[in-house]
Amino acid sequence: MNKDAVLICAPHTDDGELGCGGTIRRFVEEGKTVYYVAFTTAGTEPPFTPELVKSELRAAMDVLGIPSHQLILYNYEIRKLGYVRQQILDQMINLKKEIDPGIVFLPSNNDIHQDHLTIYQEGVRAFKQTTILAYELPWNNITFHTRHFVPLQKNHIEKKLEALSCYKSQKHRNFIDADFIWGLARSRGVQIAQKYAEAFDVIRWILV
Repeated sequence: MNKDAVLICAPHTDDGELGCGGTIRRFVEEGKTVYYVAFTTAGTEPPFTPELVKSELRAAMDVLGIPSHQLILYNYEIRKLGYVRQQILDQMINLKKEIDPGIVFLPSNNDIHQDHLTIYQEGVRAFKQTTILAYELPWNNITFHTRHFVPLQKNHIEKKLEALSCYKSQKHRNFIDADFIWGLARSRGVQIAQKYAEAFDVIRWILV
């Protein structure tokens, strides 16, 4: 196990930034090797084509400090990941062999989006021998257990927002609103007597 390697599993290209963008930036600053894998592009029709969304993702990764060779993008059809779950599981198992991450970040098992739930389910199967944290997407979570917190600095949230601003195709979404991002970070920070934080559910924790 490479304890300094972190794998972010994002069903769609912006999910990882939304759920743990501040944590990603903190890990990069600390010298961890962060890999980001997205399984589908959210753009399916003009003007938000898959090519545009891919370019937005690359720009967001540049902001967070993830180099291109640590970015992995699959081209599965949006909202239909459940139909190709075996292929997804096989690719995740390959990622485990190649990267052997110390921590894997997945969507929550309480996420009602069908693509998100598929990535959670197959991720747990593939990485069951690895520490797994589930990230928070409140607009999709029926409930969420805040069992683990990552304290963050102001600059980490600023980088998260800068990365999200790269997704021009998603700017109409209310969950990308800066006030919401700051408010959630402050709320999670208050819970642990810190200025800012991101919260996660612990699916599996391996103490090494």
